[in-house]
Amino acid sequence: MQKNCASRIQVTVAFIFMVVACFTTALHAQTVTALYTYPNTSNNSSGIVPTSVFSQAQDGNLYNTIQTNGSANEGSVYQMTTAGQYSLIYSFCSEGGHCATTGANPSGGVTLGTDGELYGTTTGGGVYGDGTVFKVTSGASWTKLWDFTAGSMNDDGAPYYAPLQGLDGNFYGTDAGVYSGTYGVFYKITPKGQLTPYPFDYANGADPNLPAQGTDGNFYGSAQLGGDPTCRCGTIYKVTANGTISLLHAFKGYPNDGTIPKGILIQAGDGNFYGTTYEGGSNNLGTVFKISASGVLSIIHNFAGGGTDGSLPQAGLILGTDGNMYGVTGSGGVHNYGTIFQVTTAGGYSLLYNFCSLKGCIDGIYPVTALIQHTNGKFYGNASGNSLCCSTFYSLDMGLSPFARLVNWTGKVGKTVEILGQGFTGATKVSFNGTAATFKVVSDTYLTATVPTGATTGFITVATSGGTLKSNRKFLVTPQVLSFDPPSGPVGTTVTITGVSLTQSQGVGFGNRVGAKFTVNSDTQITATVPSGAITGPVGVLTPGGTGISTSSFTVTQ
Repeated sequence: MQKNCASRIQVTVAFIFMVVACFTTALHAQTVTALYTYPNTSNNSSGIVPTSVFSQAQDGNLYNTIQTNGSANEGSVYQMTTAGQYSLIYSFCSEGGHCATTGANPSGGVTLGTDGELYGTTTGGGVYGDGTVFKVTSGASWTKLWDFTAGSMNDDGAPYYAPLQGLDGNFYGTDAGVYSGTYGVFYKITPKGQLTPYPFDYANGADPNLPAQGTDGNFYGSAQLGGDPTCRCGTIYKVTANGTISLLHAFKGYPNDGTIPKGILIQAGDGNFYGTTYEGGSNNLGTVFKISASGVLSIIHNFAGGGTDGSLPQAGLILGTDGNMYGVTGSGGVHNYGTIFQVTTAGGYSLLYNFCSLKGCIDGIYPVTALIQHTNGKFYGNASGNSLCCSTFYSLDMGLSPFARLVNWTGKVGKTVEILGQGFTGATKVSFNGTAATFKVVSDTYLTATVPTGATTGFITVATSGGTLKSNRKFLVTPQVLSFDPPSGPVGTTVTITGVSLTQSQGVGFGNRVGAKFTVNSDTQITATVPSGAITGPVGVLTPGGTGISTSSFTVTQ
């Protein structure tokens, strides 16, 4: 930009003017707008204090929870439009007393399920007083799924986070250890309310944050404590689909590593996971890190605080549709009231906004919750309040285009995929990486599509009257191995494998991971040669969308 400006400069005075003009243009490339002021939130009062990230629902609105408002001051689920219009959806503890029926104090927001309902947790109330799992509709229809017992079923209690829905349709979450000798639990709960807990031990981490599900089907998350017996600075953990918890990284703290990872991890397009630590790093003011699925960790930014950088991030990161990551810090910046920042996967860092930059701090201070990118392209978040002003709901406009958000992002041919967006009324085409699909427009902000025959892993696009919307992530088309012939043979045997979605095949195996030579004949057929080292077992085909495995075994003969 400055190079183009400089080419128009004729004299020194004009040069100075143009440099200022170019700087101003770059500075205003992003816009923060305060959209709503929560009532009774100055001086950290007991009014509405939003503490969790938003979730976009099928109606295009954003939903969240608040711990201490509602008809009984025990918390609520609320709706916020992108224009900043607030509506209370459901009040907890309307029955009074100990809130045994509904629970109390929801702190983790809500998660959109594939059934269109919103799922969340309360940290208190319920039959045992240790919290609940619930679901609620935008129309305020409410159902309790689970009462935490804080010990009698090894499920701990007081869950801070809303559970996330896994690829298998079940919900997964965490809660902290709330009684002596416990360090927290990773749990699975079915949509009908059957819960299975998987306890942490101190070596794997304590006080776990909610994990993210990776493209390999495993869950990856951080724990704020535990790990290294000397530092006790927190961990990065991995959980398999069957609940096996393992340690990926134990933080060592200042000056070469992070301390106290408070935010949720995200997986970027490069396959690595990214997150933040509250403290640690070269300045002991927090870090941004990346970690591979195998546990190789590196620090890509050390927060410096002061007037040039933020400090003490609590909220983790969000991946934008431009491939960059966005986050907030609870302190630091020009006014020391927190910042919004952008960071690339390579570690390129930009401070985007300093809170309390508007008169009276009406833009908020001390942001401690993660941003969400709405399908209109803008980011939205909450900032806290103090004696200067109140908690606020704000937007960050980076000039990014509207897009389509995938509610579910993997499946085989024939699966129904749910898509959020806007302008869907009158949509003319939905494509899976270029292959046209049948679809149904349910509303202007929600449609469903069926994975078509011949689809390959890639982005989904929706053609609307306002332009083509691209999905926020790739849809992974799961391959299927239906049969193979012959059923047995020695090394060197040519085997014909039939299935579905085989076009992008990257590898074939017989009973183990020894790679076989193969030829893709069509989307439904592969021919492969049984390799030396193969053993009797299922036939597997690897593609970018996952691995298809046969239900029967190929027998390797002598």
